[in-house]
Amino acid sequence: MLKTDKERIVTELAADLNAAETLIVADYRGLTNRQLEALRDQLLEHGARFRIVKNTLTRRAAEQAGAEALLVMLEGPTAIAFVEATGDPAAVAKALATTAKTTNVLTLRGGILEGKVLSGDDVDQLATLPPLDVLRAQLVGAIVAPLTQLLALVSAPLRDLHGLIDARIKQLEEQGQVVEPTVEAAIEEPESAPTEVEQAAEVEVESAETTQESDPDDSAPAESSTKEE
Repeated sequence: MLKTDKERIVTELAADLNAAETLIVADYRGLTNRQLEALRDQLLEHGARFRIVKNTLTRRAAEQAGAEALLVMLEGPTAIAFVEATGDPAAVAKALATTAKTTNVLTLRGGILEGKVLSGDDVDQLATLPPLDVLRAQLVGAIVAPLTQLLALVSAPLRDLHGLIDARIKQLEEQGQVVEPTVEAAIEEPESAPTEVEQAAEVEVESAETTQESDPDDSAPAESSTKEE
């Protein structure tokens, strides 16, 4: 391989390492070309590109891209699944894990998930997760469910509340703890008529007031009669 070709491959790998948020490293030793092609097509459906690279070039690309965590995974024949931003990491891990089980050849070494280093066992656990669209639906369901329950509670008919109150009142009545309010207590009693004594007192008060008002007029004729004498 020419030096220029090696430099081009290193540059491409470094760009892939910088762009990929998730990648999975596998040992493809023992897979046939037909099996590799079938696996590539399957991974493409889940938004991942499966590349077989030489470890010497991959090490240079990892150092250039600052992906030193990848260096420990570059032992023996290496293939890397680069998951695109729109890809499904769980589905990619599941496809690789399924191939590893069915062929007994492919080995999962590990990977990097959004900056976190994964071991081979971590990739196996990632493969057990539901597809991305199912996870999103579950997340939305978990967020919306409490809101739906709250809406159902707020929207409950008012008669349900009345029914609960009536049932409680009936229960208390059966236990003898509820006393019915009397009609007389709710109606204001009319004022009672004044007694004869109260009427006589009112007459005396009125007479006294009338006498006081008439005193100035009665004194005038008395003075005039005295002068005439």
